[in-house]
Amino acid sequence: MKICYFGTYRQGYSRNKIMIAALQKVGIEVEECHVQLWHGIQDRVEIVTGGWKRPSFWWRIVRVYFKLIIKSIKLKDFDILMVGYPGQFDVFFAKILAVIRGKPLVWDVFMSIYLVSKERKLDKKNRFTINLIRFVENLSLQLPDLLLQDTVEYVRWFSSEYGIPDERFRIVSTGADDRIFSSRNSSRKDKKFLVLYYGTFIPNHGVMKIIQAAVLLRNEKNIYFEFIGDGPDKKSAEMYSIEHQLNNVRFLTWMQQEELLDYIAGADICLGAFGNTPQSLMTVQNKIYECMAMGKPIITGDSPALRNNLPDKTVILCSRDNPQDIAIEILRLKRNPTQRKLLSDKAEETFRRNFSTECLGQRMKTYFSELIKE
Repeated sequence: MKICYFGTYRQGYSRNKIMIAALQKVGIEVEECHVQLWHGIQDRVEIVTGGWKRPSFWWRIVRVYFKLIIKSIKLKDFDILMVGYPGQFDVFFAKILAVIRGKPLVWDVFMSIYLVSKERKLDKKNRFTINLIRFVENLSLQLPDLLLQDTVEYVRWFSSEYGIPDERFRIVSTGADDRIFSSRNSSRKDKKFLVLYYGTFIPNHGVMKIIQAAVLLRNEKNIYFEFIGDGPDKKSAEMYSIEHQLNNVRFLTWMQQEELLDYIAGADICLGAFGNTPQSLMTVQNKIYECMAMGKPIITGDSPALRNNLPDKTVILCSRDNPQDIAIEILRLKRNPTQRKLLSDKAEETFRRNFSTECLGQRMKTYFSELIKE
């Protein structure tokens, strides 16, 4: 089987890298037909909030899709055309190519860019553009022969929002790249009890809840919090930490991947997401799978998606509305090393059995084999 992985998708984004690695892991040949359109998060935000009106952006669109057309003409034979994330605008051209080649079209939807834009309150800056994105997203969902999504909860949202039948979707969990994320020994020399958050400081991570938990634990001996990454809520978190004179909190910027892996390996507890946004409630965040792959005890906010996707006692689930609940669970795990070890073992075992790249690849191979037979 040969897959053409197609579009202007974010080539360095974890979902796309994991999907390609998973396909290759089970012996499926993957040929990428890709041209970069976006230049980072800020670029996308500027375009959504009105930058799309600039002639320079439309000239960029023309150049990018011209290059994509040239690349697609040179493609050798393949069995399935698969659009990577995000592909809301790529699907239209991909459908034409799929029809011309007589091949089925698959789209890894993964997330709604309409919902992401709403959660980041971009509709407050340019309501017309957000409504246009919703219109385009609705149309694009009608075109593929098969849609991929990471949770049943997100599928239900798409069905409710756009009327897309559930049976048009197949579930491929987010997982993690286990070529990179795997258990390793810590190089830490100190004896601090380290609680780690790493991520993009977006609303669905609920970082302020974690900071508030740190305030509650400020007088507990030897408990320290480290925050790694950058994003829209980081400045507020830093200011809150300064206002409360927290000596148990440290902020670090993004770092090289190998260094980040050392920090994860050295953490006593890793934290997931605590936001109450629809996006947060419907997904199992990538970093939860990454920490599972590395065999770490994890505390994260409760949600139907987590309960339905992860076996009981894989991670600690707590209230998303109450920082005190986060603090209580951190303190309880600190005092119970036996439970931390049980959580570590269960998390890693669950990941290997259900969410490794090989598991994801086998799942897609089954879906795609059925699609080809049709």
